[in-house]
Amino acid sequence: MELSLDNPPTVAAPFGDRFAHVARLDLDGGALLILSGQVAVDDAGNVVAPGDAAAQAERIFEIIGGILAGHGATFADVLHIRTYMTNLDDLPAIRDTRRRLFPAGSASAGGPGNPPASTTVEVSRLFLPGLVIEVEVTAAVRRSPAG
Repeated sequence: MELSLDNPPTVAAPFGDRFAHVARLDLDGGALLILSGQVAVDDAGNVVAPGDAAAQAERIFEIIGGILAGHGATFADVLHIRTYMTNLDDLPAIRDTRRRLFPAGSASAGGPGNPPASTTVEVSRLFLPGLVIEVEVTAAVRRSPAG
C-alpha cells in the first residue's frame, strides 16, 4: 500500500499550494482517490459565476474531471460525492449537471448503472465571497489486467 499526494497537471494548482488536489492510496487491485473539496474558480483563482449554483457546478465538475483524468479515472469511477451548499434551495440548479455525469440506470459510461453514494449539506458560507457550492469526490480506479 502506497500513499501519495498530488496536483495533476490536468488542472490548475490549488490556491497558494496550501493543499493537494488528491490523496491517492495505491492498493493491489488499483487505487483509491480522495479529492479535496473543489470550488468554481478559474485557473487564476477567481470565482466563476458568483452566486450562480448551476454555472459553478459545471465548472467544479470540469475541474473534478481533470483531476480524475490525471489519475486515469473517469466519472464512472466515482464512489461518493459530498456537496456543500450555502443554500439547499439551489439543489435543483445542480441536478442537471449531476444527472448528465452520473445517469441513473445507465451503464453506458462503464459504471455499475447507478449514481454514486452522495451527501449534501448546507453550510453558512464557503471560503471565498460568491462561492455557493463545494464538492468532494472519492473514486476507485481498478488496475488494468495488463498492469
